[in-house]
Amino acid sequence: MKTETAPLAVYIDGACIGNPGPGGWAAVLYENGEGLPARELSGGEAQTTNNRMELTAAIRVLEYLPQNRAARLCTDSQYVQLGITEWIRKWRMKDFRGVKNEDLWRRLDSLAAGRAIEWQWVRGHANCAGNILADAIANEQARAQPPGGGEQ
Repeated sequence: MKTETAPLAVYIDGACIGNPGPGGWAAVLYENGEGLPARELSGGEAQTTNNRMELTAAIRVLEYLPQNRAARLCTDSQYVQLGITEWIRKWRMKDFRGVKNEDLWRRLDSLAAGRAIEWQWVRGHANCAGNILADAIANEQARAQPPGGGEQ
């Protein structure tokens, strides 16, 4: 499959007020280097967990990007980074039995298949502008959710 030359730099993050509680997710996409963001994607849920929001950010980015678009997805979640690069092989072998957030892991695995994606872990809150911005947007989305939650 042919891909564009320069991978798109994408910073993803999830946030939750309480765990479970109101949550938000965000993705910040940088077209050329890491100057000004080219696009921001975000959303939230009234009752969720932090891990679900981290996974949702990754899923929403891959749903948004064309299949042939190479990307470097940067996350401060080792759950997401190790899950999709290492743990997923064992989970597939056992058909995801017993895996928390199975629905999201199956969706992410399906979306990532056959794509040129580099999954990079970045230390959260450590002077990384893309991560700091994604974190701020995810937290803003979490705060925007209605109090008291609802069904997940």
